[in-house]
Amino acid sequence: MIRILSTSLIALSVAACSTAYDEPIASASANTAADRPATAAATPAAEQFEPAPLSELVAEVDLPFDKFTLDNGLTVIVHEDRKAPLVGVSVWYDVGSKHEPAGKTGFAHLFEHLMFNGTENAPADWFEYIQQMGGTDVNGTTSPDRTNYFQTVPTGALDRVLMLESDRMGHLLDAVTQEKLDNQRGVVQNEKRQGDNSPFGLLRYEIFENLFPKGHRYHHSTIGSMGDLNAASMADVQNWFRDHYGPNNAVLVLAGDIDTATARAKVQQWFGDIPPGPEVEHPEVTVPTLPAEKTKVTTDNISTTRLFRMWTVPGSNAPEAVPLNLASAVLGGLSSSRLDNALVRDDPVAVSVSSFNYSLEDAGVFIVQADVKLGVDPAEVATKLDAQIAEFLATGPTADELERAKVSTMAGVIRGLESVGGFGGKAPQLAAGELYMGDPGQVEKELAAMAAATPEQVHALARTWLSRPVFNLVFNPGERTEGGENRGGAVTNPEGPASLADLTQANYCQSEFCDLEALAVFAQADRATLPEIGTLSDLDFPEIERATLSNGMEVYFARRDAVPTVSVMVEFDAGRAAETRADLGTQRLMLRAMDEGTERLNSTEFAIAQERLAANISAGFDADWTSFSLDGLSPNLAPSLELLAEFIRQPGFRTGDIERSRAQLLNALTAELKEPNQLADRALRRTLYGDHPYGLPSSGLGTPERLQAITEADLQGFHDRWLRPDNARIYVVGDTTLAEATRLLEASFGDWRAPAGAAPERRYDAPIPEPRQRIVLLDRPNSPQSVIYGGLVLDARGGTDDLTRLSASNEALSGGFLSRINMNLRETKGWSYGAGGGVGTVLDRVFYGVRAPVQADRTADSIAEVQHEIDEFVATRGVQPNELERIINSNMRELPGQFETAGDVLSGLVTIVRYNRDDDYYEDLAETYRNLTAAELDEIARANFVEDDIVYVVVGDASVVRPQLEALDLEVELISLEE
Repeated sequence: MIRILSTSLIALSVAACSTAYDEPIASASANTAADRPATAAATPAAEQFEPAPLSELVAEVDLPFDKFTLDNGLTVIVHEDRKAPLVGVSVWYDVGSKHEPAGKTGFAHLFEHLMFNGTENAPADWFEYIQQMGGTDVNGTTSPDRTNYFQTVPTGALDRVLMLESDRMGHLLDAVTQEKLDNQRGVVQNEKRQGDNSPFGLLRYEIFENLFPKGHRYHHSTIGSMGDLNAASMADVQNWFRDHYGPNNAVLVLAGDIDTATARAKVQQWFGDIPPGPEVEHPEVTVPTLPAEKTKVTTDNISTTRLFRMWTVPGSNAPEAVPLNLASAVLGGLSSSRLDNALVRDDPVAVSVSSFNYSLEDAGVFIVQADVKLGVDPAEVATKLDAQIAEFLATGPTADELERAKVSTMAGVIRGLESVGGFGGKAPQLAAGELYMGDPGQVEKELAAMAAATPEQVHALARTWLSRPVFNLVFNPGERTEGGENRGGAVTNPEGPASLADLTQANYCQSEFCDLEALAVFAQADRATLPEIGTLSDLDFPEIERATLSNGMEVYFARRDAVPTVSVMVEFDAGRAAETRADLGTQRLMLRAMDEGTERLNSTEFAIAQERLAANISAGFDADWTSFSLDGLSPNLAPSLELLAEFIRQPGFRTGDIERSRAQLLNALTAELKEPNQLADRALRRTLYGDHPYGLPSSGLGTPERLQAITEADLQGFHDRWLRPDNARIYVVGDTTLAEATRLLEASFGDWRAPAGAAPERRYDAPIPEPRQRIVLLDRPNSPQSVIYGGLVLDARGGTDDLTRLSASNEALSGGFLSRINMNLRETKGWSYGAGGGVGTVLDRVFYGVRAPVQADRTADSIAEVQHEIDEFVATRGVQPNELERIINSNMRELPGQFETAGDVLSGLVTIVRYNRDDDYYEDLAETYRNLTAAELDEIARANFVEDDIVYVVVGDASVVRPQLEALDLEVELISLEE
């Protein structure tokens, strides 16, 4: 798998996190690899090694818990994990969009937004409190089945976050005003526009509206329709809260640095006085079957035809869910899946294929999809896709295919359980089990069921459910003929406005709403002040150990043993700085072709080897480095490292693999030139940096003509020139030791010798254009949103300057949720789902950038607001006392939570080495933040954030936005972007 690391110029997170990738055993051969068979003998170690058995992996998933229920019905789950002074706090409410009655679609999600806007006793924005206490992994989400809220906080802040969570459970309504409702309505509508504006943005409506009949609880989308969102009233808010947000309809999970006795006392203190709500009636949801096969053809601004095959299937609460998940993995989920082998590798009529089982609580959707290779008749691909599905239903999975699917799934669960909270850690696993099945330990039962599943069982269930009438959906490239504004409701309106332009314009602006009186709810306990934050532990970054292989390759190691995994990165000084505009695309095609196998292993064999070891091997690059990574299991480390080394050192570069990779990248390039954010990023990079390497597209793709012209010799030449041991270093983090890692790395890499001559050097000497403020406009017709990117190149250099204070100086302006630009455009104006900016971390000249996707009729207004915020910040109203307090506290207190997992530690380790920081760099950061002053930050901001030098790129419907932009006192330059 190839990961392109720097996907956006406006990177809001500036941590220097590359990816980890792989490398081969013998030195790469310069001989042609045309279509030679993969006949090289396996290494002795690989022949003798048996991967860890599935039973051993199942045993690694141990998630003990205690469960109790308060008198008011609140269910509480506690899991003790003392690896770090952190507690994951997760509250799940048993209410989602399936509980919405007709005419109220989107309300569950809209209400989730209101839960972040302050409570009766904590009136500030939720993120203000969480940032002050150093919380991480903070969010809330709504699905058809549930709404959840979560964060990971330092142990000393647990009382405060429990007070806050209990306050929004029991003391919310007096804080909800008509103004807040109207504002969040606008935010959600812009979230809907943002999703609709993306390629395939209307897919969510097609799936549910066509597979689930009108009146079915899963017929409408969670985002809802514009009409229903406009109709939401204060009375709806009050009724929804009273009916669904009682403690008896919720699950609270505390996972981390806490025991059950302490948890019980704290939860009783803060939640015990909240009265229960009414008994919630959950709607009966069935798994419908289409009366006959159904086909729909639609068009979208996409690169190639995408074919879908869809069936409704049992949901996650049914025993069929686990076997159907395995069926989807074998059919199109694994890298070595049936569909990949048949339609992408053996007979390459598609550039990508996949299948997955999207499980909701009461029903699911089994989806198979294929992207047609450019120049191939979609009808031919459809016929071959259906033939492969039919063959799978006739034969079922083999024992080996099923075993690989199980191992891959198991490894993913193990990796996720390293975190106590977030989206996939321990707290959400426990909460989901309790909410859906009444058993927090459901994940272990599902894994046991998966381990016990047989080919016969999986085959029988797949045949039963996928032999029913299918929904065939075809997305063809072309202009959209329908929009999403009146989609997502409980009933589809086939009429709608006369044209797509009318449809989008009708929903650009917010409606007027009447003021309604808010009502109070429950009597409140003494919550006059927030609980004090207790003692907070400082960051204890793992000790960095070092070694050197016999060929001079440096090894950097940090131990993390919470789960039996190891992450390895082999990094080369290269990146986009190793290319020019004339040869752009060579590196991306090289890495893509390398992913197709080695001299010894062809594409399918290479994928199978990874799956058997549960080893994820990938390659990627950013502006300055090219990286190869391995995420593996510690019991399988030896053969996983051999496979990594083989991947790097012995690429196959077979002609068929190269041509298949070329076709995939041509499709990716076409898609990139249709996606609004990628268009804006490409245009801004070139405008700011010119012919400097940082002016190249972050995807590493130039033009179709250049991509077509790249030869096998070009790929081999780039490989031999840049991927050499004297241009590399190795990072290892995980459940092993430096001695063991070095021994295994020596066996895999130690005999790799550098070629004659000095290692190449990246070139940063191309001139950077002088800044000239203007608006660069790219026309994208029928866009319900405009994407605004703005930026300027700074004098600072990431390789020589510590950017900590520079980044901190931006936090109040655009660096987070509570920043002035986001609070203005999102929380005050309601014109955007989210806006912000940051300082991009690169080795040479860094940049400052802002990004704001906004509703189209507010494009110019939004640019004017950004200009105003920057000018005011640097000229008259710099960092305020409350902002300085938040900057210092959040950055100091978040440090332990930022390095909870091995992946987090790997990112930190890479940053320390790349930028020549001291080993205790992160541990010393707390003191750096503690000593910040407003005067210092203001001085840095004035020197760097010069609004008059910012270039703004706008991607949107020129017929809508250009008249607005011309009213601004800025030059407007309309361009088309072909590379």
